Amino acid sequence: MQRLALFLSLIAAVTAAEAGVRQQPPNKLSPEASTSVTLGGKNVTIEYSAPSARGRKVEGGLIPYGKVWRTGADSATTLITEADLTIGDLRVAKGTYTIYTFATDGDWKLAISKQTGQWGTEYNEPQDLGRTSLSLKKLGAPVEKFAMALTAAGSNAATLTLRWGMTEASVAVKLAE
Repeated sequence: MQRLALFLSLIAAVTAAEAGVRQQPPNKLSPEASTSVTLGGKNVTIEYSAPSARGRKVEGGLIPYGKVWRTGADSATTLITEADLTIGDLRVAKGTYTIYTFATDGDWKLAISKQTGQWGTEYNEPQDLGRTSLSLKKLGAPVEKFAMALTAAGSNAATLTLRWGMTEASVAVKLAE
């Protein structure tokens, strides 16, 4: 019976792959997630995998201090924008990018990389478009599963928020002028 179930799930995966549909295993520890917003009629989307703390230290642990973090889990976190943006003080032309985070105990920066399609831990600093500071807020209760959100702030602006552990990090996103 187990072999039949495995066989049927493999057939479903092959069929989905042939149709161009990404299918996740039901027990994936860091499920795929996304967030999007429409600014000035153009879509901005972030695709990532959402790890859970599962009893592990988040700040200074899963989010390492003093080195690059893939801003999620598994494959690199991807930013896709149909419009030219300003993220914090960084100008980002329309296109596809990878997002990384650099954290210390009191300062976090978001890095936007021109390198795309790589595994999340494959970071190539010369490919950075640039980095911008994130505003930090200590949360009153821990967040178990990493989450990113693009929240509209009018028709031409939004806020990108990262929440995990006891930290909320955010940055303004707006249409470039």
